[in-house]
Amino acid sequence: MNIKKILTGYLDENCYVLIKNNECLVVDPGDNFPKIKEQIGDAKVLGVLITHSHFDHIGALRNFLTKRSIKIFKRSNLEEKEYKIGSFTFQCLYTPGHSKDSVSFYFEEENVMFDGDFIFKESIGRTDLPGGSDIEMQESIKKILTLNEDITLYPGHNEETTLKYEKENNPYLK
Repeated sequence: MNIKKILTGYLDENCYVLIKNNECLVVDPGDNFPKIKEQIGDAKVLGVLITHSHFDHIGALRNFLTKRSIKIFKRSNLEEKEYKIGSFTFQCLYTPGHSKDSVSFYFEEENVMFDGDFIFKESIGRTDLPGGSDIEMQESIKKILTLNEDITLYPGHNEETTLKYEKENNPYLK
């Protein structure tokens, strides 16, 4: 799977374009649809994965809603289970704390997770915004600590990291 990161909006939100066998998933289309579309190229967009509905993560979502063939994966229509669409297989994990609707998308075959504003390199997402919860964040952290520590985490802002690195260096995961 080819993973392209696109910085969008004034908060430098990470939008990811995942391409496999000329099929594509878009994770958190924050803003700047023309820039996202350029990275998609001629790949067929099968779905859009939304880690949470804060404005900086969904600004360009409306551009994908006009196509009926594109499936939107967001907390309100997801269960914690495995999904398969085209060449992609991923699991949805509920990871509230930063927001009530926070989810992470785990691609076990590729050993990567797109976690929105849940875990950042050496930090976690804010819990003081409306819908945030310190208690839910701690429960979500407990859940993720049970997973393979070699997972590469792709956050909604800043650079990617690994679960192993975060276990060793992130004070919020201790």
